[in-house]
Amino acid sequence: MTQTHGERPHPAAAPLLDGKVAVVTGANRGIGRAIADVFRAHGAHVLACARAAEPVPARAADDPEHAAPGGETPIPLDLADAASIKAAIKAIRAAAPRVDILVNNAGVASGGLFQMTTLAEMRAVFEVNVFGPLALTQGVARLMARTGAGSIINLSSVAADRPDPGTLAYGASKAALARATRSLATELGGQGIRVNAIAPGVTETAMQDEMDPAARDALIGASALNTAATPQDIANVALFLASDLSSHITGQTLRVDGGIV
Repeated sequence: MTQTHGERPHPAAAPLLDGKVAVVTGANRGIGRAIADVFRAHGAHVLACARAAEPVPARAADDPEHAAPGGETPIPLDLADAASIKAAIKAIRAAAPRVDILVNNAGVASGGLFQMTTLAEMRAVFEVNVFGPLALTQGVARLMARTGAGSIINLSSVAADRPDPGTLAYGASKAALARATRSLATELGGQGIRVNAIAPGVTETAMQDEMDPAARDALIGASALNTAATPQDIANVALFLASDLSSHITGQTLRVDGGIV
């Protein structure tokens, strides 16, 4: 491209998370994997949490993301196991002097009509989707408070606001996490910690495949864009909320659903 007299070339944009440390749960696949990769591409060192039985996949040396500015450290974590959460917090403290970002992405799906859903299943869903993330957040928020700054991002869902048949356990758990986001924002704001949530619609992940096809297609059809999101779509919003671009945003839930109105 020809440069005219008096013009100066724009400098390359600096990585949005240069030197930051980010904890990402469920980082072995789907949305979590996409978030971990985009964070690393923008200079963050990612503490990638996943169940020991589902290790973070290795990447080939010629993978473009492999040469990203940031690095990655795997951390075993099972949100259904209190001892595992405590061990993960200890491992996080040992791996990094501070934590700047926490993404509570890991979760489990559940579908079934109310009368056919046992209380045991409901408790199991809430254990992973609500109580586990909050327990992890308690430990990580203490690390953030030491530096007086941090960004916590919870993955909710449009199911939190849509009382569709068969979504009681999952939708209620995501609604609880969205409500917790607002309380955490209020309580942690004085320590310089921002807390927000992302509510995806149908997203091209393994969890999408667990949905009833008719319900999935109806939800996509209800969106203005009439298409499912990709994990990268969600990761891009997480990058915004993790970075200083959103420095005055907290207590909010951003819907990434293609325009379900």
